[in-house]
Amino acid sequence: MDSDFSHAFQKELICVICSNYLVDPVTICCGHSFCRPCLCLSWEEAQSPANCPACSEPSQKQDFKTNILLKNLVTIARKASLWQFLSSEKQICGTHRETKKMFCDVEKSLLCLLCSNSQEHGTHKHYPIEGAAEEHREKLLKQMRILWEKIQENQRNLNEERRTAFLWRGDVVLRAQIIRNEYRKLHPVLHREEKQHLERLNKEYQEIFQQLQRSWVKMDQKSKHLKEMYQELMKMCHKPDVELLQVRMEDSVLLHMPQPVNPELTARPITGLVDRLNHFRVEIAFTWEVTNHNIRLFEDVRSWMLRRGSLNSDRSDYFAAWGTQVFSSGKHYWELDVDNSWDWALGVCKDSWIRKNSTMVTSKDIFLLLCVKVDSRFSLLTTSPMFPHYVEKPLGQVGVFLDFESGSVSFLNVTRSSLIWSYPAGSLNFPVRPFFYTGHR
Repeated sequence: MDSDFSHAFQKELICVICSNYLVDPVTICCGHSFCRPCLCLSWEEAQSPANCPACSEPSQKQDFKTNILLKNLVTIARKASLWQFLSSEKQICGTHRETKKMFCDVEKSLLCLLCSNSQEHGTHKHYPIEGAAEEHREKLLKQMRILWEKIQENQRNLNEERRTAFLWRGDVVLRAQIIRNEYRKLHPVLHREEKQHLERLNKEYQEIFQQLQRSWVKMDQKSKHLKEMYQELMKMCHKPDVELLQVRMEDSVLLHMPQPVNPELTARPITGLVDRLNHFRVEIAFTWEVTNHNIRLFEDVRSWMLRRGSLNSDRSDYFAAWGTQVFSSGKHYWELDVDNSWDWALGVCKDSWIRKNSTMVTSKDIFLLLCVKVDSRFSLLTTSPMFPHYVEKPLGQVGVFLDFESGSVSFLNVTRSSLIWSYPAGSLNFPVRPFFYTGHR
């Protein structure tokens, strides 16, 4: 009966994924428990919500906490197995006829207490075996948690690199088209400049695309390597205590991670661009107000870029400004100084959007150029729809050109006399106000 009870008790402490004692056990929504590493690997490629490996019930992915009760019970079961092993005749010291309860860290061997204090082993480090094994396993688990974070970081970077490579071609094709359209409005003598401009654009596109390809190959290789390391550490954690202690651990699994390419096209000048638009120059008067809650442009954008929950901005006060004049016809051009800052947005928006204090991502009533900083990278985007632009970040003045005759809005890098972006003809068909939003005033 005792044997049956012991067997039933141990069965409850076994992970159904790896068929070993639970390591860092977590309990999911349906009540079943698994090793955290096993569950991480099992759910890595699963769709959300993932299914329980035991009963197939859907379970939302989340950051599960270690089940302390199960962890303590597993520790007790391991100690029982260890003492059963140590009580065997092979583990009795032949010299002193005592159980080998001490572990020599230098020779990675078991010793009795008297042997550990002998002259031969006196200078070595020794630990009681059961405490040493659990401490060793905890160190491995700490390394695994760090390594898993690296695996997730690398996967996010890989996904982003593939997405960037996909968008890169589309961005360059559209950019070439708006450059052609702009040159048509200028003097025909610039035909040679236009040709050189487009040739350099295509050459830069090819070079950066090759960088993106090499980058995602490196990340893919790194992903395989990290998972192999993770699985190796997981195997170590499942070893019996005595075998586990004989494994020599690396001090750290902190590794160099391949970083994503930050593709950026050179802002090449278009001769006469700013001079032409200065004919439509207007002075804009703005009404300023501090906004902390109602309009959350940059939080929305960062969430869109990272494809996850909203991020809190590290700046508490943002300044929103609306033009006092409404434009509904004609051509109008103005410039705003963004200096060397980030987290700014400028352009035009519909009156109703201002009154509703809408979020930026879902609104169709705004035409904005945004500069957003995520980690150490700057990104330029436009709205309606949200679209990233891989072009040099403007410094100093940014120009906004509103053309109701063609129904378009354009943004200029004034310092470089370069076109950042121009919306397709027919995009704008309602009255708008100038808009400026920044964390730097």
